[in-house]
Amino acid sequence: MNKKAILQKIIDDLTARVTLHVEAARTAHAEATDEENKAEDEYDTRGLEASYLAAGQSRQTAETERAIVEFRALELRRFGPKDPIDVGALVDLQPKGEAPVLYFIGPSAGGTEVVHDKRSVLVITPQSPLGEQIVGRKQGDKLRIRIAGETNEYKLLAVS
Repeated sequence: MNKKAILQKIIDDLTARVTLHVEAARTAHAEATDEENKAEDEYDTRGLEASYLAAGQSRQTAETERAIVEFRALELRRFGPKDPIDVGALVDLQPKGEAPVLYFIGPSAGGTEVVHDKRSVLVITPQSPLGEQIVGRKQGDKLRIRIAGETNEYKLLAVS
């Protein structure tokens, strides 16, 4: 798999999200400051709620912009079969009895999902429950991972 192309798709996805967050923040800010949303009595909180929403959208924008910076700065290296998995690794993990799943170990933006060569690639971080179990492992390792109270067996098919 072409990790450089996958990395670019992740950055493109995050960039598109920034655009959405900025527009949502503008809309919420406009609603918060609109004359029609001025409080009519002490129990009318429409304007206040819209201002909270605008602040939340602004925070999401800042977090996503930080993630873009982190991914742009990420130096991709080739992981061999004997190299421990770390940030920047592309991991092909197969749950027992199921189809393999591709994970990109990223510095942030866990949960971001892109499609490359008709395969879904999910970004996970080393701090995530699955990431904690994978980081430091090597290609060929078999794992028993407990997530959300359920233990499953996995095999690390490939790391690049």
